[in-house]
Amino acid sequence: MSTQKPVLLSGIKPTGDLHIGNYFGAMRQQVELFKSGQYKPFIFVADYHALNTMHDAEEMRRRTRELVTAYLAVGLDLEEVVLFKQSDVPAHTELCWIFDTLTTMPYLMRAHAFKDAEAKNKEINVGSFNYPMLMAADILLYDTKVVPVGQDQKQHIEIARDTAEKFNHLYKDDVFTLPEPYIMPEVAVVPGVDGQKMSKSYGNVIPLFASREELAKRVMSIVTDSSGERPENVYAIHKLVRSEAELVPIYEEHKGKYKVLKEMLAEDLSAYLAPIRERYVALQSDHGRIEDILAKGAQEARAVTEAKMARVKHAIGVS
Repeated sequence: MSTQKPVLLSGIKPTGDLHIGNYFGAMRQQVELFKSGQYKPFIFVADYHALNTMHDAEEMRRRTRELVTAYLAVGLDLEEVVLFKQSDVPAHTELCWIFDTLTTMPYLMRAHAFKDAEAKNKEINVGSFNYPMLMAADILLYDTKVVPVGQDQKQHIEIARDTAEKFNHLYKDDVFTLPEPYIMPEVAVVPGVDGQKMSKSYGNVIPLFASREELAKRVMSIVTDSSGERPENVYAIHKLVRSEAELVPIYEEHKGKYKVLKEMLAEDLSAYLAPIRERYVALQSDHGRIEDILAKGAQEARAVTEAKMARVKHAIGVS
């Protein structure tokens, strides 16, 4: 019986400034899942996926460094995780082309993202249309068993499974493992300073690595409803860093004192994020470490994918 752990794979696009909604809504849960010991995690920076919307070389380099640094700062364990850039592993795009030759346009036109863009009359580039096939290649290269996704991304795993089954059937060889989605448990929807869901596109974020002063300024700008006794937007963020058992008496004692409660939130949030912020700053100043980490991860990922591609090429008759 094999004792090898099942592979878990996750890709993260290097787009957008990170804020506390990213951390409390996804990053914290992802890192805990990676650290659970149940899986062999492969985590990659999905920089080729990001090319569909990002066309600035310096921004791509900067955001890639920031993303890797951020995940290390929030606790990603490099002893347990293979961390690499998609663009450093040529097999991702090579296998995508092979899958393209098996996939029909009507099939891809059923993808939710394509239908949504089409309904909004957006101009759709070939990369955006073909996005699910590159994602299928990402997943299937590693004999991935588990892919953590939100409910809205489940279709991508279904497409990867369909592609694996079609290839295996067509070439009469069980080359690819069928992946399963891991639907992330319900996580907090973090409100922004205006009460809407925190999002860079709304301009309502509290940056994850903000200085103490900037963080306090953003917290003090949170919109409150003067008709209520408890500022719900403030409370919703506060309960991410302190238990409700602690908070209920505090908010009862300071009923209607919004400024005092915001000051308490700023203090608690700053204290909670301080170790993460300190690690992030320290890693930023360690020039070359990120490059070394990604180079090591690329080497490990290429070893796996080259073995898989050798089998793929034998199956399709090009080797």
